[in-house]
Amino acid sequence: MTGMQRLEAALHLGVGSRVPVVPQVFGFTAKLCGTPLTEYLASGDTLARCQLQTREHFGYDAVFGVMDVSVETEAVGSKLCFRDNHYPSVTSYAITQAADLKRLCLPDPSRAGRMPEILRALGIMRSVLADQVPVVGLVLGPLTLATQLMGMEKALYLAIDEPDQFTEILEFASQVTTLFGRAQLRAGAHLMMIFDPASTPAVVPPHFFREFELPLITRVFAEFKREGSLANWLHIAGPVEPILPYYGPAGADIANIDYQVEPDVALRQLPGICINGNLKSSSFIFSSPEEIRDTSLALMGAFQDRGGFILSSGCEIPPESKPGNVGALVSAAGVRGRLRG
Repeated sequence: MTGMQRLEAALHLGVGSRVPVVPQVFGFTAKLCGTPLTEYLASGDTLARCQLQTREHFGYDAVFGVMDVSVETEAVGSKLCFRDNHYPSVTSYAITQAADLKRLCLPDPSRAGRMPEILRALGIMRSVLADQVPVVGLVLGPLTLATQLMGMEKALYLAIDEPDQFTEILEFASQVTTLFGRAQLRAGAHLMMIFDPASTPAVVPPHFFREFELPLITRVFAEFKREGSLANWLHIAGPVEPILPYYGPAGADIANIDYQVEPDVALRQLPGICINGNLKSSSFIFSSPEEIRDTSLALMGAFQDRGGFILSSGCEIPPESKPGNVGALVSAAGVRGRLRG
């Protein structure tokens, strides 16, 4: 079976020739390929090359058109600081006060910031892989983008003090998310992931997510499906158990779970949704390949009766991770497949 066929089987809560395995590797691919991270973060050609070469090296089941989490805010007008061997950070926010929203325009993904490079990378990967291996696009959730546009503390205080103004900023952010996601699907992405770390209950209470973010994510996912997304992938890291019941109504087809969510909880809360996860990201730096392999086998065993599982990390595998640990994750899926056979 191809990676695409394995993914489609998992989406239907089945099991293909083996459990699909999708390491969430972004900057790690640059390190493996001996490419400066700053080059990976600036060039669609480089991103595509690193993603394709790393997938070829390990043999896993998807590639990502991902640079970093600052692409959208930069395209809107925030200023970034790029440092060697680090992801960029925001040095000047596009929104310093709520009134700034009136002067902002929606970015054109074909021209704004590094968005065109992402689109170029997606097009290259889709051309090379055709429909054999899924090409995954990524956008920030509206709440996370709002915190990138004005800073976490200022955004959350505005939500408390001036909820109407905060709602306007969230609406703008959701339009950016929708626009960029649709452009990625047209450029070559098979499916879209919404990455929304600011929505974790570790940051905002579940009722905040339900009131402010859930309606927007639901609308964005509906737009992606209309654009032809094979699946909607919701990625919120951390202790998300209190908000898991909202994933189905939001339109999520794949739910990412972090190491803080036990498999039995995910199975109980997400009965009809494909589940992705959940090895601890830092374990790819500090653990041994044997530990990664054993954890992966136990994790796949927890889902073997139901199917509908994608083996992965709970969040991004850090750039400084050990290549042997990524290899152990991938090989574990093959081992499990042989055991099932």
